[in-house]
Amino acid sequence: MFLPVVLALFLFNLWFFKNKSASLQFSNLNLIKKIPRGFRSRFAWLPLFILTAGLAFVILSAARPQLTDERVKRFSEGIDIMLTLDISDSMMIEDMDPTSRIDAAKKVLIDFVKDRPSDRIGLVAFKGEAFSRVPMTLDHDILIKNIKALDPINRNIRDGTAIGSALALSVARIRDSTARSRVIILATDGENNMGMIDPESALEIAKGFGLRIYTIGLGKDGESMLPIYGQDPFGRSVKRYQPIHSSVNDALLKKMATETGGEYYKADSGNKLKRVFENIDKLEKSKVETQTYVKYEEHYQKFLKIGIVFIFMSMFLGHTLLRKGP
Repeated sequence: MFLPVVLALFLFNLWFFKNKSASLQFSNLNLIKKIPRGFRSRFAWLPLFILTAGLAFVILSAARPQLTDERVKRFSEGIDIMLTLDISDSMMIEDMDPTSRIDAAKKVLIDFVKDRPSDRIGLVAFKGEAFSRVPMTLDHDILIKNIKALDPINRNIRDGTAIGSALALSVARIRDSTARSRVIILATDGENNMGMIDPESALEIAKGFGLRIYTIGLGKDGESMLPIYGQDPFGRSVKRYQPIHSSVNDALLKKMATETGGEYYKADSGNKLKRVFENIDKLEKSKVETQTYVKYEEHYQKFLKIGIVFIFMSMFLGHTLLRKGP
C-alpha cells in the first residue's frame, strides 16, 4: 500500500516541476508553431513513460508474486464386494411400492455402486442356475450397464431359485481377493429349489474363506400376482396376471448372515430396500486417506529485473537521445 503512494507522489513531483521549468519569451508564438517538430520533441514523453513502467514493475515485485502448485495424493484401501441377485420369474411381482422387485433392486444396486468409487465390485445373477455377469472390477460403468440389463424374462436360463449355487459361485469369484474386507450381498425373494450345491455347503465354503455375507429377503410373503407377458391375435403386447405363492426362507438367510458376521434384512418395499443398502454402506466403509502437498514458486525476481532495466533505460534516453537540454 505504501509503494503505490510513493509512486503517485513521484509522478506528481515530475509533472509539477516540469511546468515550473525555465522558459524563453517570444513576442509571437506563430513563428514557433511553424517550426517542424524534431525527433526529441516527438518522443520527449518516452523517458517518463518508461520510468513509470519501471517503477510499477518494482512495486509489483515487492508484492512477492508466486505460483502455487498444489498436489493431492489419495491412498484408498477399498473393499471387495460381490453382488448376488435373484432374477427368477417371481422377481417381476409388483409389490415394492410402486414398482416390481427386480426394478427396485436394480435401482438401489446402481445407486450403491455409484456411492462406492474406491471399491471393486462384481455381479452374480441367478435363477435355476447361477452365472457370473461381471468379475470384480473398478470399472463401475460396465457394472452398471450389466445391472440394467438383468431381465427375469430371459428364457435361456432355467427358472427356479438356486441360492446354494449362487453363493458358491460368488465365493469362487471373491475368494482370491486380498482386500482387507471381502463381502457378499445376496438378495432373493424365494427358497432354494434348484442347483447342484445346497445352501448349507455353500455357507461352509464361505465361512472357510472368511467372507462376510449380508442377506436380503425381497418382497411380501404370501399370495401374489405374477405378471405374464404375451401377444394378442394382432401381435400387440399384452400383460396379464396369474396367482403365485411367494415366500422367503428367512431362517436360511439369517443363518448365512449370522454365521459370517453379516446382517439379515427384510425389504418388502422400495424405500425399505433403499434403507437396507444405506445401512450396509455405513457398515462397510472404505478407508481413504488424503495428503496435500503445496509448493510455492517465487516470481518477484522477474518483475524486479524488468523494473531495473526500464529505469536505467529511462535514464539513458533522458541523458542522450531524448535529453531536454542543449
